[in-house]
Amino acid sequence: MSNERTGRCMCGAVTYSASGVSSEATVCHCDMCRRWSSGMLFAVSCEGVSFEDESALGVVDSSAWAQRGFCTKCGTGLFYRITAEGPMKGVTSVTLGTLDDPTGLTLVKEWFSDKRPDVYELAGDRECVTEAQVLAMFGGG
Repeated sequence: MSNERTGRCMCGAVTYSASGVSSEATVCHCDMCRRWSSGMLFAVSCEGVSFEDESALGVVDSSAWAQRGFCTKCGTGLFYRITAEGPMKGVTSVTLGTLDDPTGLTLVKEWFSDKRPDVYELAGDRECVTEAQVLAMFGGG
């Protein structure tokens, strides 16, 4: 399977090509991801992402260590990028729902696993990282 993937927002105003896309997906249950996606946020990391036309691309600093990209026309959440200094700076994950072909991926990690609402539970075993563990990785809120 190729590690190149394409994707787009709901309205098609923002399209992208992602290179070096991992076959390992993650899910996040933090307050920001739940508010941003109205549920859990599934994403897959990539080595790079390029946008065909950035005129409808919005970017917001969502925490002290990350930013999120979205379509300014339809609101679709497109990516999450680490901005904190350190070995993860620049790591970008595209949202699973925006991939043109989301097949062939395996869910391997749950971020903020202790913040997962009682209304859902994911099947299978995977690494679970708590809020305290994430905050220790990035130095607080």
